[in-house]
Amino acid sequence: MLNQRRVIVEKVYPQLDGGLHPIKCIIGDRIEVQADVFSDGHDVIAASLRYKHQKERNWKEVRMQPIENDRWGATMEMEKEGPYQYKVEAWVDHALNWQHGIERKIDDGQHVNSELLEGATYLKDLTKKTKGDKKKFLSSLAEKFEDPAHYEEAVVAAQSAELHDIFVRYPNKFLVNASAELGAFAERKRAGFSTWYEFFPRSSSPEPGVHGTFKDCEALLPRIADMGFDVLYLPPVHPIGEVNRKGKNNTTEAQEGDVGSTWGIGSQYGGHKDIHPELGTVEDFKSLVNKAKELGIEVAMDFALQAAPDHPWVKEHPAWFKWRPDGTVQYAENPPKKYQDILPIHFESEDWKNLWKEMLSIAMYWIEECGIRVFRVDNPHTKPFYFWGWLIAEVKKKYPEVIFLSEAFTKPKVMHQLAKQGFTQSYTYFTWRNSKQELIDYLVELTQTDQQYFFRPNFWPNTPDINPWALQSSHEPIYLQKYFLAATLSSNTGIYGPVFEQMQGAALPGKEEYLDSEKFQIRSWDWSVENKLTTLIGKINHIRKQHTSLQQTNDIQFLAVENDQLLAYYKFDQDRQDETIMIVNLDPYYAQNGWVQLPLHAMGISEGHPVQMTDQITGSSYIWDKEWNYVELHPALPFHLFKITH
Repeated sequence: MLNQRRVIVEKVYPQLDGGLHPIKCIIGDRIEVQADVFSDGHDVIAASLRYKHQKERNWKEVRMQPIENDRWGATMEMEKEGPYQYKVEAWVDHALNWQHGIERKIDDGQHVNSELLEGATYLKDLTKKTKGDKKKFLSSLAEKFEDPAHYEEAVVAAQSAELHDIFVRYPNKFLVNASAELGAFAERKRAGFSTWYEFFPRSSSPEPGVHGTFKDCEALLPRIADMGFDVLYLPPVHPIGEVNRKGKNNTTEAQEGDVGSTWGIGSQYGGHKDIHPELGTVEDFKSLVNKAKELGIEVAMDFALQAAPDHPWVKEHPAWFKWRPDGTVQYAENPPKKYQDILPIHFESEDWKNLWKEMLSIAMYWIEECGIRVFRVDNPHTKPFYFWGWLIAEVKKKYPEVIFLSEAFTKPKVMHQLAKQGFTQSYTYFTWRNSKQELIDYLVELTQTDQQYFFRPNFWPNTPDINPWALQSSHEPIYLQKYFLAATLSSNTGIYGPVFEQMQGAALPGKEEYLDSEKFQIRSWDWSVENKLTTLIGKINHIRKQHTSLQQTNDIQFLAVENDQLLAYYKFDQDRQDETIMIVNLDPYYAQNGWVQLPLHAMGISEGHPVQMTDQITGSSYIWDKEWNYVELHPALPFHLFKITH
């Protein structure tokens, strides 16, 4: 193909899979875009980053600056929620090339009358793009360039910074070359900074053995708000299947009074657009959502696309399920686990278009009927990737503020693909990362690879499905340590409570599963319990809200400390106006000490400059004026959270 353009634009970054997927960001983020830009010969070249929100007609333009080795960079600011496009343009800049050439000739003592005449043509072109004083300035200057009587004055003006700035501001983009258009999606603040609390509504009653209601949940909202949580995630609140209902501890035969798994959705009382009658009504649910909003809490619904054997869909849409040769329907399995109370949706159904539309209508129903803007999605990795890409895109066309959390503890590439298809946040492997090196390696992977642009982590120490070995001891320092790590390493975090804060670690023998799991039965809790853990969780959560450095995940630097049981890391916001250092004792049984190296270069200070370190947990304040500083942490309070002032 004939192409007269001379400048090469390649290796634009960030981009995902050649621009197939948009990068993710948060409103207010400044995204640095880089590209390799170069040309033949020795001419002066220029490049610009151009970007715009999808609803804007005009492109914003930022001149790129050379970094090194033909690498150029510029920054775009994400000011609005929704989709953006961006691209890199480059060209041989003849005007700047002329100015650079005449400067060299003048320095060499050459007479440049001919060059001034050439420059006058550039000035005359610019008068067509300018107005007012600039237009007059350029017209006057062009006349001087053409008049030998003004040679000395013209030579000075030709080399002036003022003229250079005008050339930069009004470039003549001759034979411009551009990269492909790439995409970004800017999401609201809570997509990047959220603190989740999960509990089972049916266990919310203050009376032992009595099924909880949404009204009981309302009574717990002040407690949740006081602890600093801003997202309340409720497991499925829909009617629970009665056919093949599971009993306590996942037994296959339910006894009289067994309430079954909330994830076995659908019964004679309705399906995914209905409320379990013992919880209350849709109006009661709306009341809960509204009362939560008054306290700064968003209610997150569980979006679980599966059905109990007596879900209305089974009779109304049999093609949405897989039927075996003997006429029975295939229930869910994950050998050796069996889920006789759940039927998976058959996404290869011939009636798949109607199936997809119904799935979308469920999400839209709760969004529009009850004002839900946050969904936790159950096992999304067992449904087609492109289905999720379509559904999330359809929702965000109308409601770009909706957040989808992917509950997929599975293979890395599967988790990553779900994130690329549009999931806002993702569960992670943090639950099983315990040692210093494991934590460092995992955070480096999340924050210093392409994952920083699409895989937004949400760190949970536990879930109803996962009672990790470390927590089964019910040893308080482990719970303190795990929550602190989750809440300060990641800007999105959550716990399943009150199991977590009451340190209920009893497990099924040999398994990372809870004994007497709330998935299959009602539990009675003393919701008035206050202990060291509830106090510190609340303190940590409120500190997170005060420090912008803790409201993001990617800007983190691990610090040298010569003790494998001490983990130290430095976090900062985009302007480095808020800086924090966290130090954690990973040994839950013994005190640990060591010398921590301050990141002087990153902080922009030299050794000997006094730095005030104020522990946000205890209020204690210290002056560190050396590069290496001594710390000692005991399991009773195994962390420091320092605000840095310098």
